[in-house]
Amino acid sequence: MRRTNLDMDALRSFVTGIDAGSFAEAAERLGRSTSAVSAQLKKLEEQTGVSLLRKSGRGLALTDSGERFLAYARRLLSLNDEAVGALRGADLEGWVRLGIQEDFGEAALPQVLGRFARAHPKVRIEARIARNSEMMTKIASGDLDLALAWDDGASPAPPIAAAPLCWLGATDDQAGWGRQAGEPLPLVALEAPCLLRRIACDELDRHGIAWRIAFVTPSLAGLWAATAAGLGLALRTPIGRPSTVRILDPAEHGLPPLPSLHLKLHRPQGHANPIADHLANILRQALDEIFPPEWMTGGRVANAL
Repeated sequence: MRRTNLDMDALRSFVTGIDAGSFAEAAERLGRSTSAVSAQLKKLEEQTGVSLLRKSGRGLALTDSGERFLAYARRLLSLNDEAVGALRGADLEGWVRLGIQEDFGEAALPQVLGRFARAHPKVRIEARIARNSEMMTKIASGDLDLALAWDDGASPAPPIAAAPLCWLGATDDQAGWGRQAGEPLPLVALEAPCLLRRIACDELDRHGIAWRIAFVTPSLAGLWAATAAGLGLALRTPIGRPSTVRILDPAEHGLPPLPSLHLKLHRPQGHANPIADHLANILRQALDEIFPPEWMTGGRVANAL
């Protein structure tokens, strides 16, 4: 059987279009015409033997096959760029400053830093694990070049993933919070300002459920410990959840249903930074490997060509 060699330029156009939200924007970023990018996408479909894109309103969206192929395309490009960067002696030099949520510190940060260091040994990376509000402040002031943070509603950056929010309680607490008349729901929360704390309070208020802050902590480790101890319920995503904490069924426990929360790669406005571009690609690849496919939101393209 003859093996198929995928076209790397076509892969880059495909991934860039998905990340940019528009293949016309991808053409501009890559210095190609829109017709050339369209031809590359057609070539990829011929090489793979499947339809990667489908009509969706006035634009295009990924098919199921396209969703699966996107993760492979990112991995191929990441390995290609890592190999080329290493063999060329890593042309990029300088500093890059990365902010990342505490949720991803153990799951993503080691492999991201390792891949980036191998691909760009001349670049020095300064990584900071911080709260969402702190990172957004540093992005606005230009003190960070890139931040992996939750969407606070103020950033124009496109979302790269949507993680489900959930109510969490102690694994060994089967009774849950008391439902006696007038007893408020005890909450375990991070210190204010905290985006997830605000969402928890807003959702409980909208559904007429009385609540009280039972435990406040500056760290995620403290939040997990207090929740596991049964001091109250917490609102988080499932990312990094310890075995001592369980996800609660909202209907079973009389709790409000919760939305998903978008995750974004935030950058200072008006600051072009090729080093941050490379780091962003490695971060996306790491999330593709860590998150379930249905969490990734790069599959929708609003304006195609």
